[in-house]
Amino acid sequence: MESAAVVKVAVSAAPYHIDKPYDYLVPEDLESLAVPGVRVTVPFGRGNRPSEGIILTRGEGTRARGLKAISTVLDREPILDGAGLALALWMRQRYFCTMSEAVRAILPAGLWYRLQEIWRLQAELDPETARAAAAGIRLGPEILEALERSGGSAGLEALREAHGDEALPALRALERAGVVWHETAAKQKVGDKTRRMAELALSAEEALALTEAKRRTSPARYEVVKLLASNGKTACGEISYFTGASARTLRGMEKAGLLAFSEAEELRVSLPERVEPGPPIVLNEEQQRAFLQLCGLAGAGRASGALLQGVTGSGKTQVYLRLVQEILSQGRTAIVLVPEIVLTPQMMGKFSSYFGGDVAMFHSGLRMTERYDQWKRVRRGEVKVVLGTRSAIFAPLRNLGVIILDEEQEGSYHSENPPRYHTRDVAKYLCARDKALLVLGSATPSIETAWAAEEGQYHKALLRRRYNEQNLPQVLIADLRQEIKAGNPGLIGAELRRELERNLEAGEQSILFLNRRGSSRMLLCGECGHVPECPRCSAPLTYHSANGRLMCHHCGHSQRGFDACPACGGMMKRVGAGTQKVEEELAGLFPGAGILRMDADTTAGGHEKLLRRFERERIPILLGTQMVAKGLDFENVTLVGVLAADLSLYLEHYRAAERTFSLLTQVVGRAGRGGKSGRAVIQTYTPENDVIQCAAQQDYGRFFENEIRMRRLRRLPPFADLFTITVSGAEEGAVLRAAIAVRDTLRLRFGDSEVLGPAPAPVLKVNNRYRYRCLLTGKNDKETREEIGGLMRAFAGNGANRGFNIFAECNAAE
Repeated sequence: MESAAVVKVAVSAAPYHIDKPYDYLVPEDLESLAVPGVRVTVPFGRGNRPSEGIILTRGEGTRARGLKAISTVLDREPILDGAGLALALWMRQRYFCTMSEAVRAILPAGLWYRLQEIWRLQAELDPETARAAAAGIRLGPEILEALERSGGSAGLEALREAHGDEALPALRALERAGVVWHETAAKQKVGDKTRRMAELALSAEEALALTEAKRRTSPARYEVVKLLASNGKTACGEISYFTGASARTLRGMEKAGLLAFSEAEELRVSLPERVEPGPPIVLNEEQQRAFLQLCGLAGAGRASGALLQGVTGSGKTQVYLRLVQEILSQGRTAIVLVPEIVLTPQMMGKFSSYFGGDVAMFHSGLRMTERYDQWKRVRRGEVKVVLGTRSAIFAPLRNLGVIILDEEQEGSYHSENPPRYHTRDVAKYLCARDKALLVLGSATPSIETAWAAEEGQYHKALLRRRYNEQNLPQVLIADLRQEIKAGNPGLIGAELRRELERNLEAGEQSILFLNRRGSSRMLLCGECGHVPECPRCSAPLTYHSANGRLMCHHCGHSQRGFDACPACGGMMKRVGAGTQKVEEELAGLFPGAGILRMDADTTAGGHEKLLRRFERERIPILLGTQMVAKGLDFENVTLVGVLAADLSLYLEHYRAAERTFSLLTQVVGRAGRGGKSGRAVIQTYTPENDVIQCAAQQDYGRFFENEIRMRRLRRLPPFADLFTITVSGAEEGAVLRAAIAVRDTLRLRFGDSEVLGPAPAPVLKVNNRYRYRCLLTGKNDKETREEIGGLMRAFAGNGANRGFNIFAECNAAE
């Protein structure tokens, strides 16, 4: 048999249960391009449907009968090197995802191609013959006319939009009649942006001599040559701007042999505002001790991890900056992660003041073009420090020296979409690969991280006091039950109102926190108790007074609000309160006082603008959801108010107490970070609750002891791992029966005592799909993952389960 190049391809169209490397032949004309790490289009499945894939390995093989060949190579050079492919394979094995899903998580979204079907007229066919053939086909003449109008070709999507779903059958009938043909083309979501450049095609002396003689009749040509003689290659737009020469003039100069044109890449990266160089970083004794400890770990030549635990305002960021300075001086690179987009502008400003253009920022709030171009900068080695949210962990930095996860306890570091990875785990993998240091920073570390530090798995560095030597904020716990007895139905209690008045008189700023956006939690009929629910989800609709609409925060459904109950005609009442409602209450209590609301409804224009306004204009009150609770540093903020501390405390999740303690500690820590002392008011219906008492006293040690005792008794993380296997589908009874079958299979393998369920998900129905879950208590090791992966493949491969989805995750963040 004849030998030929054979590649193994991870095909994006392959679902989880048949995901594996598929063999494809390499045509001779693509042999130089088809290398590991490039994307290709391949025929896949029985219908040979064009699909995108990525080459994993390449070797030689015999030209086996039936082996398909790759169709096209989409990249001029590999987009993933060997290390990137190894990371994708590791994620596939650990997170129950396909190779394609792992690769898509690693690469920026703008890099992906969109396959589209292009239909073309047969060029050699006589127009009259084509019209005659189309006349007997439904929609044939209309499709033919549309193709002729568009120059002989059009995309299937455009034809469907114009002629409906009948367009495809008509096109196939026209193809059988020999009138049209089609091909699959790949279009990148975001392409490289280029600009046209011009340079002299002759030496400067020759060009000036030729144009000097005609300076009076062609002054523009002379000015162009003079500009290029001094500046060299210049963008055509700039040449026209500075000399007044038209594009026609430049084309004429090219024809005359004076100019040569070329294309140059232009990066679409928003430059930060000009930042003054930062002053020398002066660490106090405690910070210096922590810095030296971390430097010793970073220089040990092996992978290691450390917990940097410091009270709010202790100056962890200054330690990060000094550590990154040290890492860069060794010729290595750094990744610094924050949990929320809202924290990136402040952190970017600090890092830019010390590292200038060596810093690149990654987060989901950037335009797709910006993220793509930032990725290219990093890949080319133009960046030494990457700063961003969860996805920044995949920045293609080489020779990593340190990865820093600030506020490491935050749930936003856990991805809710496939692959359902935890950023901390990926960071551990990268640090092990590059022999780098992982720093987990927090005032309230996750229970698992704190326990690992207690057990010696992480080194521990402590910052016990604030950098400015100020005391922690004085905390007052306000009992909302007394407010109800006093006849105050609002969310601003008497104690908090007095403290706000005091701050307004002193010209100091306040931050108010309520982890619920919208105006009212829901509408409720006072007569029959009817509550409007989302038609696609099993959740009440949230009322938004700004637009008078009821909205679902799970699927995005929106409808106009109403005053009369659709069930009985009774009067609808607004129940509960969100940030919009509190904003209205504040405006009534403090007429004329500036109030800035910050939640998912107001930050469409960008978090940075709102925070800049709050700081520069000294707006008295900043009201917001979780995005105002952590990481923000404003020296004039002296008061923090937590409006309803109980909202997250009594949820049905084992992390509820941990999250509430962390959230309260973080938001209280926003006060008194400048030279003035801070105060905080925590409003609650359960002031005696131990979690709230510990948070008010900033006593992490006592909270940790209580929580770890409970975790040990209930065999919860860190003493065991919890796998959640979710089955979803369109019909509730069928989904429940399928989930029961999954539970029974798990019990056969792991025992009855280790498996619970099935039980409905916290929100049973989302987007018309019901969700039931089984819970497995075990150890997140290779053997357990292989068992769960095998179960999922068998479930998906069973024809009786068609229409169902199944997925699994470990220690789910929800």
